Amino acid sequence: MAVMRRRPRTAGAEPGAGARGVHVARRGGHLLARLVMLITWLVVAVIVIAILLVVLGANESNTIVQAVQDAAKFLVGPFETIFSFSNHKTEVAVNYGLAAAVYFIVGSLIARLLRR
Repeated sequence: MAVMRRRPRTAGAEPGAGARGVHVARRGGHLLARLVMLITWLVVAVIVIAILLVVLGANESNTIVQAVQDAAKFLVGPFETIFSFSNHKTEVAVNYGLAAAVYFIVGSLIARLLRR
């Protein structure tokens, strides 16, 4: 016959309401952090796709290309004219790339704070 042993309880290890509340709050913070990172990655992806469309010379009259470029232009807003180059493709790559990097860094920092 098998005998099951119980682990001895240690002081403060009882799952009281306070312990559960902290666990739930942490879990909610982690979920929110994941959501922030998902949105961050989507924003960065739109900007990087727009960079590729410009650098590779995509057809600007295409509806999908226009939609991606419009969304990226909205997201890049203040970063659009930070650096000026004679080559338009280089200018877009640098300015949009800078915006993507800033979005990624800020989104990562916010997610990290939410995980605490």
